[in-house]
Amino acid sequence: MAATLPRLVRACTVAVATVAATLSSVSVASADVTPMIVGGTRANINDFKYTVYLASSSGSQFCGGTLVSATKVVTAAHCTVGRSPSSTRVVWGREDKQSTAGTVATVTRIWVHPSYTSATRGFDVSVLTLGTSLPGPYLPLATPQDTALYAAGTQTTILGWGTTRSGGSASRYLLKANVPLTSDATCRTAYGSSFIQSAMVCAGFPNGGVDTCQGDSGGPLIAGGKLIGDTSWGRGCALAGYPGVYGRIATYHAAITAQL
Repeated sequence: MAATLPRLVRACTVAVATVAATLSSVSVASADVTPMIVGGTRANINDFKYTVYLASSSGSQFCGGTLVSATKVVTAAHCTVGRSPSSTRVVWGREDKQSTAGTVATVTRIWVHPSYTSATRGFDVSVLTLGTSLPGPYLPLATPQDTALYAAGTQTTILGWGTTRSGGSASRYLLKANVPLTSDATCRTAYGSSFIQSAMVCAGFPNGGVDTCQGDSGGPLIAGGKLIGDTSWGRGCALAGYPGVYGRIATYHAAITAQL
């Protein structure tokens, strides 16, 4: 059975220009959960300008994120816990990781939800403060009143530069895919007590085939023009019966807003 892992990769020694060719050498940073977009297609960065990726100071991409204001990015806590601002960069406006397009912003502060311990226990949310103001558009946060956006069957968009299959190579380009939200009962059947309804939401097809994967952690789950989730964890990638698990942004709305 495939391992249940956070959807994070840390490319500590790989330059952006060679990340696609050398991703097999990077390691998964946590052993309790797994997300590039599996079954996706190329996305135009101009259509999703709020989608960013996190990189090391040497330029290696390891997670995704969402620009929610001029200087704030929402991502997953498991992407940033233990990292220093000086070792972290946010890359905005760059569809092709091998290009020099867009802006590489420094990070001046990293906030990790104080209750976070691991992705499978919830609170998997983090806010980065940037040293550079970035232009919009910014993606609004789902609020506790946005219950309709979390209904089973709601069509969502996922985005990222991660691997296209579990254990595969990272994508050079930004990819996108559409997946429906599952019911909480379906997610609980898949993951048992590891699924926490108040903290998480699941998305995927019953037969799998489309999902986030390693390297997509922290990236957006979008519905109704709002950020409703951040890519968190799952068992393998795109497996039948195992949807992707995302942090439920509405639950953390107050905590995130306090950081903005």
